[in-house]
Amino acid sequence: MLNRRYLRIQAMQALYGFFQSDDANMPRGERELLRSIDKTYELYIYLLLIFEELQRVASNRIDIGKEKHLPTAEELDPNLRFVNNRVIAQLVNHNRLHVEANNRKLTWQTDDEMSLVRKMWEQIKVWDEYKAYMSSEVDSYKRDQDFIIELFKTFIADDDSTEQFLEEKNMHWPGDLNMAVAPSIIKTLETGNELHEPQLAPLFKDPEDDKQFILDLFRKTIIDNDLCEKLISEKTKNWEVDRIAVMDVILMKMAISELMHFSSIPVKVTLNEYIEISKTYSTPKSKQFINGILDKIVMDFKKDGTMKKTGRGLME
Repeated sequence: MLNRRYLRIQAMQALYGFFQSDDANMPRGERELLRSIDKTYELYIYLLLIFEELQRVASNRIDIGKEKHLPTAEELDPNLRFVNNRVIAQLVNHNRLHVEANNRKLTWQTDDEMSLVRKMWEQIKVWDEYKAYMSSEVDSYKRDQDFIIELFKTFIADDDSTEQFLEEKNMHWPGDLNMAVAPSIIKTLETGNELHEPQLAPLFKDPEDDKQFILDLFRKTIIDNDLCEKLISEKTKNWEVDRIAVMDVILMKMAISELMHFSSIPVKVTLNEYIEISKTYSTPKSKQFINGILDKIVMDFKKDGTMKKTGRGLME
């Protein structure tokens, strides 16, 4: 579920908090880092539960319509395609999903949660894609699956009110939605078929290796802090380090530590990753600035043997 770029971003955010704190503590910072990553998985599970709530709201609306004093013909014989959606039915009966949710005490029960679900349902009812789905002559698992994925993209992943709700719900969640969680939910929904329920993604691709990677990156960047500042200062003669954007400095420190200590990661991969991260998390000119400084540092490392890479082509 979580790729290395996302892990680097999490480490970057933890390092920002560490270096800005007047009471910095490495063990506490490590715990907070791992907790933040786990919260990302909570959001993944939490949002997979919303389909069941949407189905419940839709079913309740049908029941209310039937109980009216003078129900319409449509209310007496409602279109059940959405409430019988095959993918939602699998999620409702998904044992592992509900075990994870119960272990983490994740539910959609509070007034504000159900208010969001009801509001979302009212928007879905008048959505052109919903109307087309409900009237489609094609009635298949694939049609159900395609519709649910499109619904998720439109009303959850790309919806401002949902993002605002998540921001208020948990401080760790808003930035994680489109970065890691939304793609993982879409992939999960895509894994299902008529015979097999959607498969939950693991938090880490390689739990032991990925967890060690992010902790080592966090620790070594802190331990190397003075050396990294010295190296950056030497390559920014016309700048004081404290005049450079804070995030640029942190990203360069992380890159330098990664170049020095992670022998199996190609130099090119390290440089590309931090340059790409800077496009989202720093200033418009950061890409060129960081690239220029790191290129100079890499050249020095190659000359003095600071970098030790274990495979062919990793120095390039």
